[in-house]
Amino acid sequence: MDVMIFIWLGAIVLFCIAEAITTQLIAIWFVAGSVGALIASLCSASLWLQLIIFVILSGIFVVATRPLAKKFINSQKVKTNADRIIGMTAIVTEPINNTEGKGQAKVEGQIWTARSSDNQVIPAGEQVIIESINGVKIIVSKK
Repeated sequence: MDVMIFIWLGAIVLFCIAEAITTQLIAIWFVAGSVGALIASLCSASLWLQLIIFVILSGIFVVATRPLAKKFINSQKVKTNADRIIGMTAIVTEPINNTEGKGQAKVEGQIWTARSSDNQVIPAGEQVIIESINGVKIIVSKK
């Protein structure tokens, strides 16, 4: 029996193990390429043809399925309860000054550290719109 059959079987196993360990879809493409090369080896294809089949199939699978796979992997973003305040109105309780690193605003009874989205100084008592959340700070703009 040709030794390349065992090499391609070993490659399939190694790429499957690598994929199982990482779970980031970095090796699954090479499993498909290895299967194609294994089939070529079983058909007594030359080594250079097996390698070309491996490279081409792996490339095709990467190009064809990676964008779709990334879409599903990145769709697992977990929203927190804090995300619901984006777009709401808040009242500035301490003047917001990005240069001095100061500012607070109150929304739904909670005080948040606040920063201005356009670096404007916003005085206390002003109503602002919450544009985003950056860590534990809300990013606001004048209403």
